[in-house]
Amino acid sequence: MLNNAISHTKPNESFQLNGVQYTIDTAKILANDFTKTGSENERNLGEFILNWVDDSENICLSTSGTTSEPTTISILKKAFVNSAKATGVFFNLSPGDSALCCLPFSYIAAKMMFVRAWVLGLKLDIIEPSSSPLELISKPYDFSAMVPLQIYNSLSKLNLIGTLLVGGAAVSIDLANQLKQYNCTVFETFGMTETVSHIAAKNLSEGETVFRVLPNISIAQDNRGCLTVNAPHLNPKLLQTNDVVSLISNDAFKWLGRLDHVINSGGLKIHPEVLEQKLQNQIKTPFFIAGVPDEVLGQKVVLIVEAGAKQLDLDLSDIETIKRPKATYFLPKFHRTKSGKIQRQKTLDLLDLNHT
Repeated sequence: MLNNAISHTKPNESFQLNGVQYTIDTAKILANDFTKTGSENERNLGEFILNWVDDSENICLSTSGTTSEPTTISILKKAFVNSAKATGVFFNLSPGDSALCCLPFSYIAAKMMFVRAWVLGLKLDIIEPSSSPLELISKPYDFSAMVPLQIYNSLSKLNLIGTLLVGGAAVSIDLANQLKQYNCTVFETFGMTETVSHIAAKNLSEGETVFRVLPNISIAQDNRGCLTVNAPHLNPKLLQTNDVVSLISNDAFKWLGRLDHVINSGGLKIHPEVLEQKLQNQIKTPFFIAGVPDEVLGQKVVLIVEAGAKQLDLDLSDIETIKRPKATYFLPKFHRTKSGKIQRQKTLDLLDLNHT
């Protein structure tokens, strides 16, 4: 049972951080210590804790900046609490469960790990974020969250985690298939800063291919085919996304890609993310599919690879002829956000291809 009295000023009685139980007063002391003498990650956590326990009803967050410049938005602390409770119900978390946070506290994902521990009474251990977070870990944990790269580098120890959330970037088909062989239950999550972390998840360990929404969330499609999210306990506004989806039911959807990435080639709408899935087992370096101006087609499909110029020998038989890349370009380094997500348009601009 979740305690409805829990708030940003009253932690769950079972809440622990790195093996120590904290009240609001001792949490403030820890936060002040972090901001003065901690690592950069600890300073970010300390600042968040101080904001979390103060008298204000809101917290300001920065959006990811993947497709546009980052913006600052204000979120009710009550929404954080409600999100944590929904996660607890969906993933069957209980007071006293152990959790590991190996994500940077400059982003919402790590902040929500702290809030979940505070609200649900988890025993949260925090380690410095790295690409191989389980390298020095030997104890088991009930719950954790990682990005795909961290999971890929932790496969040998993945059974130390009971339930693992993965987000921040798309999970490759190859990695998803590998995850089926572990006892760890891995969920790919879908969400955004505006919804205070995830609003849907799919069980990769069971081979699920569609996202199912968390409790008290309703979804629909607008006239562009994009997902709309109604989650008044997280955000009072109806959220209009640019995520093109296929609705499976009133609580499930398949993600197809971003509307701002769609290529219109010869009147055919092509989702780059779908093509990328077909190629990801053949290209071992970062890459993406994009559309550039073309006199005949309007836009043509091109492949952008992060590597020095080289010859690629690709099997494109699984891709319709009109959807196949008409050219391949190599760049030594892609533009990325601070969290490591590829900024497609900024990267594409480096090639100066926006002319017919």
